[in-house]
Amino acid sequence: MTEGNFIDYIKIYAASGNGGGGSTHLHREKFITKGGPDGGDGGRGGHVILRGDKGMWTLHHLRFLKHSRAEPGGYGSKSRSTGKDGADKYLEVPLGTIVRDAETQEILFEITAHGEEKILVEGGKGGLGNWHFKSSTNQTPRYAQPGMDGVDGWFQIELKLLADVGLVGFPNAGKSTLLAAVTAAKPKIADYAFTTLKPNLGIVDYRNHQSFVMADIPGIIEGASEGKGLGHRFLRHIERNAALLFLIPADADDIQEAYQILLNELKKHNPELLDKERLLAITKCDLLDEELKEEIQKELPKGIATLFISSVAQIGLVELKDAIWKLLN
Repeated sequence: MTEGNFIDYIKIYAASGNGGGGSTHLHREKFITKGGPDGGDGGRGGHVILRGDKGMWTLHHLRFLKHSRAEPGGYGSKSRSTGKDGADKYLEVPLGTIVRDAETQEILFEITAHGEEKILVEGGKGGLGNWHFKSSTNQTPRYAQPGMDGVDGWFQIELKLLADVGLVGFPNAGKSTLLAAVTAAKPKIADYAFTTLKPNLGIVDYRNHQSFVMADIPGIIEGASEGKGLGHRFLRHIERNAALLFLIPADADDIQEAYQILLNELKKHNPELLDKERLLAITKCDLLDEELKEEIQKELPKGIATLFISSVAQIGLVELKDAIWKLLN
């Protein structure tokens, strides 16, 4: 998936179908000139429904769908025939999709399973035909219920990536390079900060035909939890990752301080993020000799397993996959 095709936020207008009106038909046939009421009920208006699809990773296909409308229900007819229900409008979305009311910002629901369906707006109920209103004092009612109006409104659809492991680090820490080295993904890579402006996903092949999903998320800067840099736009993607892989380059001024800043930003955004399994990788280790590596090991953060890797030189990547697989299982 190219970066330009990754869309994780859209706003759409959705309208369900109106219910069909009930019929006022009176029964007529040969030799029966004054039959009773036999008008059927109106059909239900169509719903607008969101359905989860595990094969999708982006909201790009909904980018230009500003309005989504379902069909109205059909009118009732003679012989108590019910009108046809309006066709439902289905919108396929990736797993991890959250839907909010655009006005109140209230979370309405989220989709996390393949094939899971949630009604965004319900279709209007069909009106009752005149035969429902027949009574001993009113043998031929010439009225029926109109169908109920559908529901409409503006909604925000957001995506929180459902990846097994998320890459956490400062801009230009080597996250995109690692993703390109261990998956078939082709993220943008360059020697400057904020090369990655939108998340990238890749599938990492592991032993015995097993695999896991890795997400490269735009770099964190100090103050990201307050919205600096790319702020909340990327922090929300980390919430759904099963494990977090912290990446700090070997040439960082202070590895322990860098790790603490990253932890603090995650904690400010959502303290529950610190409950996730964590692993630390020191990147660009092809720049180090054994003596420098030993010096760095003395300054590593406590309480987290650490590996030295180089995505360019293919150093430590097998061990990294093993460590991630162990975390996930």
